[in-house]
This record gives sequence, C-alpha cells and structure tokens, in this order.
Amino acid sequence: MSKRDIRIVELPEVTVRIAGDSGDGMQLTGSQFTSTTALVGNDLSTLPDFPAEIRAPAGTTYGVSAFQIRFASSDILTPGDESDALVAMNPAALKTNLARLRKGGILIVNEDAFSERDLQLAGYRSNPLEDGSLAEYELYRVPVTRLTEEALKELNLPFKIVERSKNMFALGLLLWLYDRPMDHTVRWLEQRFAKQPDVLEANLRALRAGYHYGDTVEAFTTRFRIGPAKLPPGTYRNITGNQATALGLVAASYRAGLELFYGSYPITPASDILHELARYKNFRIFTFQAEDEIAAVTAVIGAAYGGKLAVTGTSGPGLALKTEAIGLGVMLELPFVVLDIQRAGPSTGMPTKTEQADLLQAMFGRNGEAPVPIVAPATPGECFWMVLEACRIALTYMTPVLYLSDGYLANGSEPWRIPEPEELPDLRPRFAQEPNRDGRFLPYVRDPKTLARPWALPGTPGLMHRIGGLEKQHETGNVSYDPDNHDFMVRLRAEKIERIAESIPPAELEGDPDASLLVLGWGSTYGAIKTAVERLRQRGYKLAQVHLRYLNPFPQNLGEILQRFGRIIVPEINLGQLVRLIRDRYLVPAEGYNRVRGLPFTASELEAKLLEALTQGNGSPGGRNIHG
Repeated sequence: MSKRDIRIVELPEVTVRIAGDSGDGMQLTGSQFTSTTALVGNDLSTLPDFPAEIRAPAGTTYGVSAFQIRFASSDILTPGDESDALVAMNPAALKTNLARLRKGGILIVNEDAFSERDLQLAGYRSNPLEDGSLAEYELYRVPVTRLTEEALKELNLPFKIVERSKNMFALGLLLWLYDRPMDHTVRWLEQRFAKQPDVLEANLRALRAGYHYGDTVEAFTTRFRIGPAKLPPGTYRNITGNQATALGLVAASYRAGLELFYGSYPITPASDILHELARYKNFRIFTFQAEDEIAAVTAVIGAAYGGKLAVTGTSGPGLALKTEAIGLGVMLELPFVVLDIQRAGPSTGMPTKTEQADLLQAMFGRNGEAPVPIVAPATPGECFWMVLEACRIALTYMTPVLYLSDGYLANGSEPWRIPEPEELPDLRPRFAQEPNRDGRFLPYVRDPKTLARPWALPGTPGLMHRIGGLEKQHETGNVSYDPDNHDFMVRLRAEKIERIAESIPPAELEGDPDASLLVLGWGSTYGAIKTAVERLRQRGYKLAQVHLRYLNPFPQNLGEILQRFGRIIVPEINLGQLVRLIRDRYLVPAEGYNRVRGLPFTASELEAKLLEALTQGNGSPGGRNIHG
C-alpha cells in the first residue's frame, strides 16, 4: 500500500496508554509524547502509573510501568477512564493493562517479547497473540525489538544501549499514528545526550525507525488527527503538580522579597520538588537535604526565625515525623509552609500510588490544641497558585500552614498558562522595626485584625525577646504556667486561625443551585467529579458541585450552601475524612463515597454512583432531580 492510501481521521479526543517493564523507559516515552502534544496545542491530562520497587524482577507483573495521556481539541479535566490505544511492550504489561483498553481499541504489542519465558513470568498459560483472546481489539503485532536492533546494527553498540532504545521506536510509531511532529523529541534528545554521541545516535535512529515503520508498513492504514484546543490567550507550558509547586514557591519568594529556604528529606512523591527547586539557586533559592524529616522541619523553623520564606516538603510518613516540630511552630507563631504530597499508606504503604488519607493527620496530628491552616490544590496547574496562597497565609498570620497535594497531582500534568508578574499577589511581610509598648518590645502584642504577632528578626536593636515551646504569657512572651493565661492563649491561637476565613474566597457553587443533590470534594478529585457532574447535567439531571481548596478554616459561606441541599455526597480517596469534618462542623447528613485503591477516581464510576443517588427512592430515571 502506498502512503496515498493512508486515511486521516479527525477525532475530538484520544486516550493512549503505554506500558512495559519498569526498565523500558515508559515514563520517559510518555512524558515526551506529552510534551509534543502540548506543543501541538491540545488540552491534555496525564496519569503516570509505576511501581515503587527500585527494580522488580524484569518481565513480571510487579514491575510494570505505565503512562496514560488523554488529549483533546476541547477542555478536559481527567486522564481518561479507559484508553483508546494501548502499547504493551511485554506480556506482563499486556496482562496488567488490557482491562483499561476499551473494546475495539488499538492494541500494539511488541511481539518479540512474547517468548515462552516471558509468558510464564506474566502468568499466561497460552500466548494471547495466538489463542484468540484478543479478538475484541484492533491488534497490531510489531517486532519492536528486532526492528530496533536492525536500525542500530551499524553502530555496534552494547546490547544494553540497543535494548534501552526500543522505547524510542515505540514513541516514533505513536508520533506517526497521532500525527505529531518528531522535531521536539529530536531537539530534546540532542540536549539530553549531547555528551554521549553514541547514545544520541541510537535514540534518534530508533525514533525515526518507529515513525517510518508506521509510514510504510501496510498494516497501518489510518492516522488520527486531534486539533488544537481553544484555550484562553497566553503563553502555555506543560506542567506537573510538583513542578507547579516548585515554581509557585519561587514566585512566592520573589513577591515576598525573601530568600527561600527549602529543607527536606527525600521521600516519594515529594522529592521532585527538592530537585526542581535546586535548579533555581540563582533566584535566591536555598535547598537543604537534611538527614531526616525532623532535621528538615526544625531547620525550616530556624530559617523562619531568621526571616526567610521557610518551607519543608514530605509525604504522609514524613508528616508524622514532623508533627512535634509543627506544634513547636504553632507555639512560636512563626511562618512556614509544610508541603504534604500524600501517598497511599499507612506506613510505607504504596509509595508511588495516590491517596487523600492525610487530612485528619494534617488537621489533628499534634499534641495539645494546635490548629494550623490547611489548603489543597485541585489540579496540577493550581498547585502554583495554592502554594502561593499557603505562603500568603503563613506570612500574614504568622503560623505554620499545611499544603495537601497528592501523588496524582504531583506526577500528573496539564497545559498551564504562565502568569504575568503583575498577576501575582504582593506577599511582602512587615518586620518589626522598633519597640511597640512604652519603649519595650512585646513579642506577642497582636495585630487587631489578624491576631498575628510581630515578626522580629534576631539582631534587630531593641527587639530582644524569648522564644521556645513553653506556654507564653500574653503579650510579653514570658514563660507562664498560669492556668487562665494558658486557657486564654489556646483560645487566642485558635481564633487567629479561624480569622483566616475572612481573607479567603467564598466556596464556589457550580452546576444547578436549585438541585437537591450536592457533590462536595477536595483536592485531586476535582476533574473526575466535575466530569461526572457535567455528564449527568447533559443528560437532564440537576445537581451541583462545590470543591474545597481551603480545609481549615472552611470558607465562611460553606455552611449556608450545605444547608440548601437535601443530599450531600462527598467522594474521597480515603475512608471518609472530610465527610467527618463536615458532619461535625455543620451537622448535615453528608454521605461518603470512598475508595482506597491507590488510584484516582474515574469519572465513570462517580457518574454511576451519582446516578444511583439521583434515582434512588423511586427506581426511575425520572427522579426528583430531573428537569421537568
């Protein structure tokens, strides 16, 4: 068949999943395909899905690494429920990912990897390429390994380099299949392997071999084209949640006029923030890899005392270790931000899988009465803005602030409009410069509006004061065991946190304000909830959605909103943490919908749950929330 016979099919959106052994470079392949897709102008959402083991046995289902991307010519909010195309580099990848491919979808397999040994490692009793079990899919058997070796044979490279290049063959084929240019990937390879010319040449040859294989082999008769999305004007880049968090901190440092000190101990999935920030030392960003979590957070407390924009980052088990020091921060009333990039627990749990189960730890995980503000972004791009907001609250109210992201947001990506500098909030703090009461400096005299105490830098003449974890006497800061003073100070610190509600935006109600069903969510569930709600509204059902970015304190109008709805469903990737807080605070019969599988919700499962709720009671789709 000649190239003229290749059919071009225009599609509104596509979901592609690529899977292989964790040493096959699937995350790299997916991220490069994502970068090219972003340059083409599609809206996109990604879901990296990889094991925690450093190296599970090759060829087993335990070591499968996958990357899913959904891209579209319109606005999308999730990485897709099931894929339209799956690339499986070995039997284990096929076995663990086939259920995510829709019936009739495109299935590309590396047939060279389906040896008897690999089939046994994956647990297959017969070869699925030959036993008819894949008949429901559009199957393409591609000899990826052999074709890669053929493309590189003149280079006489070590086997390991040749083996590692086959992911570029798969990427080249995908770029051809979905009508993406190779230029961006070529430039990226030239930069990455500039000092390794042999490796560069191998990757370039494999990439081009994959692309031209699709262009010439008769098996592929169709290419797919997805037009650019209509996004608001501006300059865009593809960004993950962790990248957005790091850039948000750099921006916060700039707008606060303070040097940023980031102290952290490496932990998945928060480590990327430390890596990313280390690249920006020319912007007065100081990164400190501590020997453990306690050293990291206490160094940050010292940095805050010294007048830095102080931030520490971790994940669930690390947050537990930082608990005592965060309580010290509450007592000292010093401003710093604690990033908790949540993962599946308890203990080590499933470190590379996502979960929302640290909310109660963030809310109550300290001894004594030690409230801290909690914020949570809803999308990867929103991580930029919410970490700025965390810094604003910390600097304004002189308090530690907890920022709850999660593994899904951290590793997932989307197009993000780069803001103009003037769009960023002014975060400049006011340092105490002189005595504040009859020639004396009282370190706990408070701003009448925010109840924040003054931030006095050590060494400022005349502002010598006492700090520590012992209870403070009101205003003077002297150590006090007076019972009434302790009661007063505990209530005063709690009131300071509650007053933050006066400076945060009201909760936004989306959907139908006159519906009887409200879906209440927080964090990374936003995209799945929004998609499910909109699908049902398009089918004629009435329902509404509120998504919380502020979890302590809650927005001032939240109670009024909740009272307007007869039924409230709270989907969470935990066993019901926000729903407990909502019931306790507002005395409303909110219902939880909870899953803890280490995976984000799909829009389809939420749609089914909400549809069940909408039709419950009368057994008909024309339930109480339907139009008319």
